[in-house]
Amino acid sequence: MWKEKKKACLQTKISTSDETAVTENPENSSANGNGLQSDLIFEEMGRRISEAGNQLVNKVNAVFQWDIMNGGKIVAQWTLDLKTGSGEVYRGASRKPANTMFILSDHDFMELALGKIKPQKAFLVGKVKVKGNILLSHKLEMLLKEYMKL
Repeated sequence: MWKEKKKACLQTKISTSDETAVTENPENSSANGNGLQSDLIFEEMGRRISEAGNQLVNKVNAVFQWDIMNGGKIVAQWTLDLKTGSGEVYRGASRKPANTMFILSDHDFMELALGKIKPQKAFLVGKVKVKGNILLSHKLEMLLKEYMKL
């Protein structure tokens, strides 16, 4: 990651069997073309959940949903299901009732993911709205720090 004129730039490397694809502009790399930087974080989270999912399902046993907002409208939804199977991250609303929902902007999500703002402060100043079991969000924070190390 590096900064260009007050804008954080991320670089993602995806290794395949013979070649490596490098994406330098996250705004053009999202699957649905909406240009959200948070998409990269969720995709990486999904990859890491697939590696350690069973352990996380046993520890957490909950479903989390993020509603990414822009201009008062939901522009993306992501779900982290750590309740069934070996866990998964997928785009869209949760298939089962979510235990905790986070509502925030793409910019605020990136600040949280990059550690520029603490989750409790973001909640207290109104950057993040939480619906459902707020105590599970503390559990999620600890697990993300332990397993994701973004």
